[in-house]
Amino acid sequence: MARTDNLQGALEILVLKILSRRGALHGYGLAAHIETLSEEVLRVEEGSLYPALHRMEEAGLIRAKQGVSESGRKVRFYDITAAGKKRLGLEEERWSAIAAAVAQVLRQA
Repeated sequence: MARTDNLQGALEILVLKILSRRGALHGYGLAAHIETLSEEVLRVEEGSLYPALHRMEEAGLIRAKQGVSESGRKVRFYDITAAGKKRLGLEEERWSAIAAAVAQVLRQA
């Protein structure tokens, strides 16, 4: 399957899910997890990721904290908030319904 950076609205739920399972990560770590977990089908470009992280932080879904990466660089680590966990639950339900509806159409078309 071709790689794509067009996540069509899925970036928020992917970030929230990864942070809920893996704990605090920096932006590069989030992008790498998405790519690895999707078996390299999904790719997140910096130009999409960091604005999304900023919006999510402004919305109170995640919080950022300064830290030092494994390589010794100063980076921002992101972690999910209680509001982010609540949104994740709602989004998981919504995406499950969407996936089921798409599968239904594909089976019947």
